[in-house]
Amino acid sequence: MREWWRELADLVLPADCAGCGLPRTGLCARCRELLSGSRPWRVRPDPPPEDLPPVHACLAYADEVRAVLLAHKERGALRLAAPLGAVLAGAVRAAAGEAGPGGAARGSAAPLLLVPVPSARRSVAARGHDPVRRMALAAAGELRRGGWRAQVLPVLRQRRTVADQAGLDARRRLANLAGALDTAAGAGRLLEQGPVVVVDDLVTTGASLAEAARVLGRAGGRVVGAAVVAASRPGARQCRARRDVGEA
Repeated sequence: MREWWRELADLVLPADCAGCGLPRTGLCARCRELLSGSRPWRVRPDPPPEDLPPVHACLAYADEVRAVLLAHKERGALRLAAPLGAVLAGAVRAAAGEAGPGGAARGSAAPLLLVPVPSARRSVAARGHDPVRRMALAAAGELRRGGWRAQVLPVLRQRRTVADQAGLDARRRLANLAGALDTAAGAGRLLEQGPVVVVDDLVTTGASLAEAARVLGRAGGRVVGAAVVAASRPGARQCRARRDVGEA
């Protein structure tokens, strides 16, 4: 019910730009261009956690990008799921394309499976929505419009409570997340359908993505990469960017 009211409010109530605060614009042309003009690059956390698949991001987590992600995630600006999902789709294409002929390709008979990193139940209840899952659904729609057989497979579950990751270094984040995730019953059969890309909103140390990939691999999933909207500078260095997202 809360999501329905938020979506209705997004349609009828004027809002300031989520990125720069320009009055009564929702998402101004400059901030929308900042998102839509992004191109994916390979991000490698330093040090990289064990089992971390190749990670692609499209934006740096700073300034307007940070504001937009927080507005969607923490303040329930659900209208931002579509533009953020389009950004995430670009990172997914790069992640799937880099896997090579055995990974996934546009027009492939096997579906490309987008598996979102799950939020804690208490966080979903407090926010009134699951932001990563919502962006993943928007990304899958964007990919399907481009000819990909993409679908969202939300099979990851949190099996225990974890501490807030903010302020933890790479070692403590790994310890915090070790054994924290599991897959839903019957996930193995669903994961056999096609290659898997793990998706999240942000990468910092890569601990969440590595744990997700490890659990999915143990369940029988073939994880070919990970995709995020943005990369935070601490603990992540940029590898050579792909020249053209269309290569994926």
